[in-house]
Amino acid sequence: MPLAVSLSAMDLGALLCSRICHDLISPLGAINNAMELYDEGGAKEDALQLIRISGTSASNRLQFMRIAFGAASSENTEIDTGDAENVTQKYMDTEKADLSWNGPRLLLPKNEVKLLLNLILLANASIPRGGNIDLTLQQGSRHPSFRIVCTGKMPHVPSRFMELYGGKIPAEPIGVHSIQFYYTLLLAKITEISVHLTVTEHQIIFSAK
Repeated sequence: MPLAVSLSAMDLGALLCSRICHDLISPLGAINNAMELYDEGGAKEDALQLIRISGTSASNRLQFMRIAFGAASSENTEIDTGDAENVTQKYMDTEKADLSWNGPRLLLPKNEVKLLLNLILLANASIPRGGNIDLTLQQGSRHPSFRIVCTGKMPHVPSRFMELYGGKIPAEPIGVHSIQFYYTLLLAKITEISVHLTVTEHQIIFSAK
């Protein structure tokens, strides 16, 4: 899949780090606020409960992003999709959309699993008001196939992704809010998996094979 822009390895790494920090600001900020409330001596049990919830959210996000954006391990070149499903479901616990994961448990090259998780992030961004994300995973002769159906109120594929998907040079430089879209298409290019998009009034379908 052609990309009209190309980032250096350093810029890519820096922007992905910024994206991770952006996703962690909310739960970590909530922990800080809860600690201030606890130190002031008011509603200590409420403060502790907020710390527990926010700490779990931060941990779940880190575990998901470790696979989606990171290497997961310097030793293993394959990832169990059962493990990927587990961290993804925990990540989605705090999102508005509900995820249904269907398909066999497979051992896949890490970049193919990373592509799958990034497509799920893209699907989630396409239904910001919530809805359902139905994933079907199948093993193919050369590559696995992914089919992700997003159903929700006023589904809308992010315009910055559409620019990159259409092979256009973005109107604005790639930044923290669009780096994940670029990275998704870069993974598709690296894995030689084609990503296709179908949009209707109430549904968006991402298919990759």
